Amino acid sequence: MDRKKLFNVLKTDITRINQALEGNLTSHVQMISEVGRYILLSGGKRIRPLLFLLSARMCGCQEDHLPDISTVFEYLHAATLLHDDVVDAATVRRGLSSANTIWGNQAVILVGDFLLSKALNIAVATNQIRVMQVLAQTTIQMAEGEILQLIYTGNLDKTEADYFEVITRKTAILMSAACQIGAILGGAPRAQEMALKDFGLNLGITFQIVDDILDYTGNVEELGKPVGNDLKEGKITLPLIHALSQAEPQDRQALLALAGSTDQDEIARELRPILEKYGSLDHARQQAQFYTAKAQEFLQIFPPSGEKSIFTEITNYLVERTC
Repeated sequence: MDRKKLFNVLKTDITRINQALEGNLTSHVQMISEVGRYILLSGGKRIRPLLFLLSARMCGCQEDHLPDISTVFEYLHAATLLHDDVVDAATVRRGLSSANTIWGNQAVILVGDFLLSKALNIAVATNQIRVMQVLAQTTIQMAEGEILQLIYTGNLDKTEADYFEVITRKTAILMSAACQIGAILGGAPRAQEMALKDFGLNLGITFQIVDDILDYTGNVEELGKPVGNDLKEGKITLPLIHALSQAEPQDRQALLALAGSTDQDEIARELRPILEKYGSLDHARQQAQFYTAKAQEFLQIFPPSGEKSIFTEITNYLVERTC
């Protein structure tokens, strides 16, 4: 199933998620609504709330309020985006001016805090202590991932193990939580709950690897930011880590020079040939395929269903984006 067909199947769910996102974004402080709508309604795949909805339904939960609960995961994600853009001094997000360039760093950080609080407030309404326990652990690990990423910024000695620790905590853990909480609300047996938790974790790792590959191989329209932007911001991702470990001295020096460059065009023009020379993009693609296969293995415990089929299509779509 291609991207267009996949998102057509999910169209109704995405519409209901968007309605819930806007409906729950209420505050008597106008700036909160303005910044919140800007970051939340300016794009995004809604992958996290979709994972929650599909998991809950696959486990037998058909409640009408599921789209409202799904906003927990998009609010948490949006909060991290707002904070990220301040930390990275970003100027572009999803092809538009980043919120911090419009409202300033202080306002954006505080709105991010509001979205975090809003997410937890919605989660409390489930009256499920285990939901709150999962979210508490998730937000702790996300914060640790953000701090680790800051520590490793510009660090060219970063290893693949360091990279996977960062993306697991920063990205994958929230997708894992979305799937696990869907299972909890669906009353799934413990084995199925853990399977969905691990499915989401491996899918999240794939998701981030794919994003990091596309930062070197995609285009501005697809990425919503300039090609090579991660390196310009000092983020040392899997393809570069691999190339640095494999490169001959002359090419390694060229990579080190590019890592210190602020010239976006130079990075986009000169980095990819070196990554391809040492098979670094293929190495990252193989890792994405590995974690995709692991994710799909965790679905085997579930009987056939429409949601299970969509999960399989989502995993295939993600990894195919790297080809």
